[in-house]
Amino acid sequence: MPFTLARRLVAEALGTALLLAVVIGSGVMGETLAGGNVAIALLGNTLATGAGLVVLITVFGPVSGAHFNPAVTLVMALKQEIAPVAALAYAAAQTVGAVFGVWVAHAMFAMPILQVSEKLREGPAQAFSEAVATFGLVGTILGVSKFRPDLTAVCVGLYITAAYWFTASTSFANPAVTLARSLSDSFAGIAPASVPGFLLGQLVGAVAALLAFGWLLKEKPAP
Repeated sequence: MPFTLARRLVAEALGTALLLAVVIGSGVMGETLAGGNVAIALLGNTLATGAGLVVLITVFGPVSGAHFNPAVTLVMALKQEIAPVAALAYAAAQTVGAVFGVWVAHAMFAMPILQVSEKLREGPAQAFSEAVATFGLVGTILGVSKFRPDLTAVCVGLYITAAYWFTASTSFANPAVTLARSLSDSFAGIAPASVPGFLLGQLVGAVAALLAFGWLLKEKPAP
């Protein structure tokens, strides 16, 4: 890459921070304005997140690849598209950025900065939903980046917009996002007790997508 590792890490941290500010901030705003209508609150949260992803990936993609997600970074490391040490640094930067983004959202809405979520998202169905959501996200990235890389930002944003609604977990699909959202007792939060199941589902979904799409998209060598 033409950018130094330091700049790539800053891009990952800043991009993930802005993503979490969008997720948490739009969740708070949606819940405030929806008058108790959860569907309307989720719709506002969904549209803001999908639109924000398109912009953030477009801006930061040329610098760092715009992973914003340790699961995506893991897949790229397994594909040998990023060195293991850099991958670990990416994951750390994403997690730190995600937590900072949550705090930024809290500050914007005059909420206590330090919080712990009490919103339980329990059960095998939730973990399975995260596996499905992450499988689809990684599959989207692998497929679009191979055949239409210019549409990656738009397709990822659209996929997450859809996955907010077709998965029972509302598609966190991101370990850094999951950990950070456990620090927000808001509409978009997740109780720490629910985090391990989500992380397991995300890991399984990411690896399954790498195996499935790695086989599916592999071109036959020319004779």
